[in-house]
Amino acid sequence: MKSHSSTLLAEVRTFRQNHPDVRYVDLIALDIPGHFYGKRYPVDMLEKVAAGSPLKLPQNAVLLGAQGGLFKIGDYCFHDGDPDANRRLVPGTLKPVSWEAQPLGQMLITSDGTEAPIEFEPREVLAKVLERLHRKGIHPVVAFELEFYLFDKKLSDGLPQFARDPLSDDADDQPNLHIERLSRFAPVLDDMVETAKAQGIDITVITAELGPGQFEINFGHLEDGLRAADWAALFCRSTRGVALKHGYRASFMAKPYLQHPGSGMHVHVSLYDAAGNNLLAAHQQQPLRHAVAGCLQLLPHCMPIFSPNHNAFRRLGGTVNAATRACWGYEDRDACVRIPESDPRNLRIEHRLASADANPYLVLAAILVGLEHGLEAAKEPIAPLNEDRKSGADFPLEMLEAVRAMQHQPALREGLGAEFVDVYCENKRQDHLAFQQEIHAREYRWYL
Repeated sequence: MKSHSSTLLAEVRTFRQNHPDVRYVDLIALDIPGHFYGKRYPVDMLEKVAAGSPLKLPQNAVLLGAQGGLFKIGDYCFHDGDPDANRRLVPGTLKPVSWEAQPLGQMLITSDGTEAPIEFEPREVLAKVLERLHRKGIHPVVAFELEFYLFDKKLSDGLPQFARDPLSDDADDQPNLHIERLSRFAPVLDDMVETAKAQGIDITVITAELGPGQFEINFGHLEDGLRAADWAALFCRSTRGVALKHGYRASFMAKPYLQHPGSGMHVHVSLYDAAGNNLLAAHQQQPLRHAVAGCLQLLPHCMPIFSPNHNAFRRLGGTVNAATRACWGYEDRDACVRIPESDPRNLRIEHRLASADANPYLVLAAILVGLEHGLEAAKEPIAPLNEDRKSGADFPLEMLEAVRAMQHQPALREGLGAEFVDVYCENKRQDHLAFQQEIHAREYRWYL
């Protein structure tokens, strides 16, 4: 513990030496809907925390709804006295923030690794899954891909406007995959990449996607699943900040335009043993098929995680490369679970169903529980799409049905934790009901 504190203290002191103009550091963590919460700490107080002083925030901050409100969930929020819970600093995440008007730093905090971790904190849920897999001799290697849209900074009657082409000042309203879009938006994209790298994130490939003003960013593969999810979360925060600085809005909203493709979160996962052998490639890839079968079996019960809000379900119908059934295939982007072509060393699954605004910690945790379940059940999957284009199993396409499917699934309750599943499902149920408590203008047009 002393060595751990010494490492953190050295990190904070080095940061202060390298950034003497920074007076405050944002200590941040991801809540259930995938928003950052936290506190802005004076940097000298941060040094005391790094040396071992307690760091406490309200436990129920994790339970905030999509709009920041608290819901009655069991005894939480309104019958528990709103207690504080210990957090700890995540080593290696103290970095400068370049998109704010004043010099600032940020650092991740978490309850995992404390004496009393919060069972429903997303990072803690993933940490428990990874720890269990490691005890079984399974070591995941993970890489995220995130799609997002650029919009004009100003909304029009609350609606997004197409991003302006900086060279022509015309709206970038044409769907395309052209490399020229990367050139036209190079100043903001380059800043996003450099800012992400300053946060310690390994950015690899940038792609102009099919939607107008839509892009995809790929991250490097990591043997640390927690850090991989950290990268995805931190990239979303920095990208939104950089976009505003350049006069745009960046959004990971799942389906901002009905007529254009939605934005997804693709997760590549391979599994290795302690000696570095790819477990999925053994015995003529039989474990791969078993893992796929487990993913597909649990997928219909994980929809509140993969599609965490009303808008995310809109992404799942009739658009390019967005499946509407639990299916798999080799080199097939219509599949929820795609097997990219690779050599045995790099054999992996690509899970393509989650929306870009899903919580990366929970998405990865759910995928890993599916893989774990499949390896232990050792069952063959349904036919791949390459053999049968109609192959697949139905999954829920609206939130309340999805919550019912998730809440009582035994393998999920065991794999993710029963307390988490109950809390998460009630949070999503209450968020969905709150979303319905507004009359849309369309209702007046149809029924007035």
